[in-house]
Amino acid sequence: MQSADSQKPPKRPRRDGSPRTPPNTPPADTERSPSPDLHPDHRTWGPEQVCSFLRDCGFSDSGLLERCREKKITGSILPFLDESLLEDLGISSYGKRIKLLNNIQQLDQTHVYTMKVINDPIHGHIEFHPLLIRIIDTPQFQRLRYIKQLGGGYYVFPGASHNRFEHSLGVGYLAGRLVRELSEKQPELQISERDMLCVQIAGLCHDLGHGPFSHMFDGRFIPLARPDVKWTWLYKGRPKEKSFLYEIVANKRNGIDVDKWDYFARDCHHLGIQNNFDYKRFIKFARVCEVDDRKHICTREKEVGNLYDMFHTRNSLHRRAYQHKVGNIIDTMITDAFLEADPYIEITGSEGKKYHISTAIDDMEAFTKLTDNIFLEILYSADPKLDAARAILKKIECRNLYKFVGETQPIGKIKIKRENYESLPKGVASAKPSDMVLEPELKAEDFIVDVINMDYGMEDKNPIDHVRFYCKSEPSQAIMITKNQVSQFLPEVFAEQLIRVYCKKTDKRSLYAAQQHFVQWCLINDFTKPQDGDIVAPLITPRKSEWNYTDSAQSPAHTREASKCRAQLFRDGSV
Repeated sequence: MQSADSQKPPKRPRRDGSPRTPPNTPPADTERSPSPDLHPDHRTWGPEQVCSFLRDCGFSDSGLLERCREKKITGSILPFLDESLLEDLGISSYGKRIKLLNNIQQLDQTHVYTMKVINDPIHGHIEFHPLLIRIIDTPQFQRLRYIKQLGGGYYVFPGASHNRFEHSLGVGYLAGRLVRELSEKQPELQISERDMLCVQIAGLCHDLGHGPFSHMFDGRFIPLARPDVKWTWLYKGRPKEKSFLYEIVANKRNGIDVDKWDYFARDCHHLGIQNNFDYKRFIKFARVCEVDDRKHICTREKEVGNLYDMFHTRNSLHRRAYQHKVGNIIDTMITDAFLEADPYIEITGSEGKKYHISTAIDDMEAFTKLTDNIFLEILYSADPKLDAARAILKKIECRNLYKFVGETQPIGKIKIKRENYESLPKGVASAKPSDMVLEPELKAEDFIVDVINMDYGMEDKNPIDHVRFYCKSEPSQAIMITKNQVSQFLPEVFAEQLIRVYCKKTDKRSLYAAQQHFVQWCLINDFTKPQDGDIVAPLITPRKSEWNYTDSAQSPAHTREASKCRAQLFRDGSV
């Protein structure tokens, strides 16, 4: 009969990856070495070699071996098999599970894991487990080297040349840092080495689905090319008591996750913008607490102000960079070019089947070949079928972009609904001032109306209302902190719409006419007065009393500026 100590499950490897001495190591004469036909490094084994190893260990049950083949259990996965997974494979006896785990641990005694070090410009020298390196060194992951992190933003910010590849490395690293901090701080959570690796894998792989030019592809191109496609994610794989693990990489509860922390730091570095959020403090104060019968990641109550700063930083980055008016119109022009080229671009997928840009998402072999390089493929093609698409991309190369006409916002809580976006260009085109002679005549297809929803990540909700905190005196009790407990300077509204209008015609006369249409459209729809409305449409803005200055100190200057502008327009022959 075994002692109580011998019934304990094997200890996890040390933090540096080296194995601990198994608590139940069998005598030397019972130890098994791999069969002569097996490579001495078990990390190279495929499912068949694993089955051979199992037979050597005395596990010859055909059902077990078949399940290992079905689940594609390889040698690199062996060290991360825990008791629950072994039971799923059909090894129901506790004694047999312990026996197999001991045999697996003996393999690791001869092959100490060597962590690979990567020098990252943001996080410094970061380490990755060999299993993670195996994932990184795949064509599917390497593909991220050829997808710009900020899409068309690179055409505005010369330093923004970084790609999804290095961002994914950073997210994988930060995911490991946070989950390991929780594990060491709260061993009662029973976070296993397998849990930690799975969280890091989630961080590494979270952007594998990005198409060419990142959010341009899924946010602009696919909705137009295939409006019927809906992308969803399923959350499964961990029990309820470990639900907090799903808050580390992509936190759907409140938006506080390592994905944001990396792109804040990385994008600011390449954009030349100051990053005001320090994720290291959050990691140090992170703690898992019970909230409504579920475990969630919480932080100290004194960090609430820093979290508001984090969401303000996100909003500032969107205003200054991610939603830059020129970057957005370049994304729109690339989208137009891809839509023109879509029927004629062929990408070979599995079994030699051909796919287009929009349908490559249906076949992973085809999608792996779809990167930013499609831009150059169209640009340098001599195929006459691509003439229309090529002409648009040449305009980008020569900086002959669609012209920005103006920006406005809806007033109050009334917002433009997504189903009405398509009709907006027609509305601008029909908003021609009745008492002005404008040439040329502009049509709906001459306008682009870009509706941008700015928020703190949860539409009109305050994300901090979905964060829980703990106090130093009672670290296990989760509490809520309302906005009025923090500061009177915090925002009252957490979402707004920006409406930008562009004109595809770039000559001066067309731009002037487009500006008159735009200001009249804003007046008709009771939108905010465009910031340059008095300059670009001095004959229209006086018609709306709310748009006129009442400050006597400003009125004369406003009148003089309007008169000067009108005189200049007629002198230049613009009207």
